[in-house]
Amino acid sequence: LLPGCELTASTKSYTFQVDEEDDSDHILALSVVCLTDGAKDECNVVEVVGRNHENQEIAVPVANLKLSCQPLLSLDNFKLQPPVTFRLAVGSGPVHLTGWHRIMHREDASFEEDDDLSEEDEEELSPIMPAKK
Repeated sequence: LLPGCELTASTKSYTFQVDEEDDSDHILALSVVCLTDGAKDECNVVEVVGRNHENQEIAVPVANLKLSCQPLLSLDNFKLQPPVTFRLAVGSGPVHLTGWHRIMHREDASFEEDDDLSEEDEEELSPIMPAKK
């Protein structure tokens, strides 16, 4: 689980990264972005900064929050590939971000399952009979 982070006027960004030597696959999912106690009634734009398929840095706005009309946004587990930076591009916050982090360990490449089943191993399926009227 990602404990969450808070973006403010003094802390405009937060970077989530994993150990480069880690041989696991990591998924970070952003669930909720919301204004917290002390927020002003101003636009607060949160951007996600990451890398695209060509390994170029790209910034994408994911939330535009305002206390009087939209103080909270559910992002339905918006999945990201670490490393990723969350940045308060506009506004003074405080904006709180929550989500989760999943680690998927890669299987040993030398171990492969045999997908070819012999006819003896396959179960016989009974034929489908028409319904009685």
